[in-house]
Amino acid sequence: MQTLRLSRRRLAQIAASAAGTVLIQTAQSTVARPRLGVVVGVTGQRTPGEAIAEVAALGLRTCQVSVGLSPEGLAGPLTQALDRYGVEATAAMTLGTGPMVWDFYHGPTTIGIVPLRTRSARIDALKRASDLAKLCGIKAVHTHCGFIPEDPNEPLYGQAVDAIREAASHCRANGQTFLMETGQETPITLLRAIQDVGLDNVGVNLDTANLILYGKGEPLGALDVIGQYVRGLHAKDGKYPTDPKKLGEEVPIGSGRVDFSGLMKRLRQLNYTGPITIEREISGPRQRADIRASKTYLERLIAEEYR
Repeated sequence: MQTLRLSRRRLAQIAASAAGTVLIQTAQSTVARPRLGVVVGVTGQRTPGEAIAEVAALGLRTCQVSVGLSPEGLAGPLTQALDRYGVEATAAMTLGTGPMVWDFYHGPTTIGIVPLRTRSARIDALKRASDLAKLCGIKAVHTHCGFIPEDPNEPLYGQAVDAIREAASHCRANGQTFLMETGQETPITLLRAIQDVGLDNVGVNLDTANLILYGKGEPLGALDVIGQYVRGLHAKDGKYPTDPKKLGEEVPIGSGRVDFSGLMKRLRQLNYTGPITIEREISGPRQRADIRASKTYLERLIAEEYR
């Protein structure tokens, strides 16, 4: 009987040890992963409830919300929709007011907070978006700053830095990160601007296609320059421009020049676990189909790299 009792005790010890090993292995294999989401507009034709319901219907749990000019009364319905569908808004996006032409000839004078004519109004729009985001518990504000001059000696460069600092300072006071989207400038110019702004809440929203669409570089190589500042990411694909007046063509993820496999490997090396937000800049059924296909494609790559 004594031998039997010892055997049972030993078996219990072995079982407990094995269970502990499984728990340890499971814990070790659980790696924080980027969270997939989608860009969605919550003003205009759709109500916040309709827009966020579509995010949930796509099987996504995060989004960046385009808030337009942050109309009064938006905070309540948006917060309610996010809570109802269990979706996290990772950033509030606005471009502000006034005309914007997305090309190489008129873009430098119409996009972002670089152009003097619309600068003040767009800074104000960013501040309103920041105040809206605070009411909704959104921790980042995101925009295109515009064609930041490559030459730091050009007067417009210093003005752009001052404008970014003003908008980012307002976000900082609201406890938010200010995200500058890639595209209109080279990564080294973006890095220079961030460092010259000199605030600890300024980061990058890396749009994987924009660098290519604007002919400014490759997103994978850009991570060597600005990787430490990336706090958000637009998953998008595109081709290089061949007409010196027009941007390159945006295409479905996986059919353009973006090396998503290499990009995911580099993000894993940088320990990036922030949001990856799908953006497809078309409309209608084709947009939804492309977003669903992108979700499947990106989920596979994330699972392969974040193990």
